Amino acid sequence: MSSTARSPFVPHTAAEVEAMLARIGLRNLDELFEAIPADARFPAIDLPQPLSEMEAMAELRALADENKNLEHLACFLGAGAYQHYIPSIVSHVTGRSEFYTAYTPYQPEVSQGTLQSIFEYQSMICELTGMDVSNASHYDGATAAAESVIMAVSASRDKKKRIVLSPTLHPEYRETIRTYTQGMDLTFVGDQDLSTRDPNALAALVDDETACLIVQNPDFMGRIWDLEGLADQVHAHKALLVVACNPIALGLLRTPGSLDADVAIGEGQPLGIPPSYGGPGLGFFTCKREHVRRTAGRIVGQTLDTRGQTGYVITLATREQHIRRERATSNICSNQGLNALAACVYMAALGKQGLREVAALCYHKAHYAAQRIDQLPGYTVLADGPFFHEFVVRCPRPVSTVNAHLLEQDILGGLDLQPIYPSLTNCMLLCATEVNTSAQIDRLVAALQEVSA
Repeated sequence: MSSTARSPFVPHTAAEVEAMLARIGLRNLDELFEAIPADARFPAIDLPQPLSEMEAMAELRALADENKNLEHLACFLGAGAYQHYIPSIVSHVTGRSEFYTAYTPYQPEVSQGTLQSIFEYQSMICELTGMDVSNASHYDGATAAAESVIMAVSASRDKKKRIVLSPTLHPEYRETIRTYTQGMDLTFVGDQDLSTRDPNALAALVDDETACLIVQNPDFMGRIWDLEGLADQVHAHKALLVVACNPIALGLLRTPGSLDADVAIGEGQPLGIPPSYGGPGLGFFTCKREHVRRTAGRIVGQTLDTRGQTGYVITLATREQHIRRERATSNICSNQGLNALAACVYMAALGKQGLREVAALCYHKAHYAAQRIDQLPGYTVLADGPFFHEFVVRCPRPVSTVNAHLLEQDILGGLDLQPIYPSLTNCMLLCATEVNTSAQIDRLVAALQEVSA
């Protein structure tokens, strides 16, 4: 495009264009685009002829069919994003335009539906985790974990800079925590060696300079830990205990609140949100009431209007958009509101008993798979204690080779753990949920047996 052949969509006058070019030392627009190969510049781009809507959809479907997807694969991959059955009511509610296009509910008088759904989500997450307060969600579990560190440091009035991390806290959580807290002069210990995997070993690392201990239960490898008494050991040093948890597992396991945890965080994706190639997720964040003013994001509360009718409002918003910058707890400006709604609808649809049944199915199917695989020649299930729906398998060949063979059988295999934990050579992390049938598990076992031959 030359200075004389201008697009009708460019709002600048010829004089304005000339002035801008002169400012950067160019004579015309052609010089501005010299870095772009001549045959790739508009209007010389060789685009195909336009298609009708029907033809375009057919081509897009053909392209999509070249991908492997969970509708056609038996999935045994977890590691933080899980395939669960999602009741149809979830998409029916989240797809309503009132929710689907809603923005931050700054005006309560016109946002009662959105505010009520957030309030219901907060209430359910509190009941699920046994904690006092929930915010309106974060981007994902990793972000929630990072915000828990900031809360813990703030609770110490910025005097404690030591953070103890479990080596089996999700590796992406640990990475995000370090990235998120750059510039805070924090020291991280505990996650460099799998020998400190046991919570008691981690508790021994907590001292008077420690702001918090973060553990995951079930941990990244699926192991369930007994956290009874851990909070007492941590609180003896006036530090906070943060527990990362799987919300489905809470259908069976003790809640973080019952274990006197100060903060409970996690990834809410299993609650009615598809894996979707890894995102978007839903970071839930709950804590004891005493820390509510240090919570990042926003909290919706229930109140009465001037007529005495129930109403919902943003009760607390501790970011700098709402309060003085120096008093803000975070600069996070958005949350996963639509995914929080999906989680709310999912939990409401299943109820307590339904969630417990899903958790039990996950547990039993994973144990059936582990039992079958452990009987295969060359394979060993590395289970040194109880596990939920994920477990580690040592394979007779590299995991990449095993997974390539599984994919040929339309089976999505587990995660290769060696890049994360170098000592776990040829080890994969496998997962089973309620959607995996016994026939799929038997197919997995048969395919693994072929690789070992």
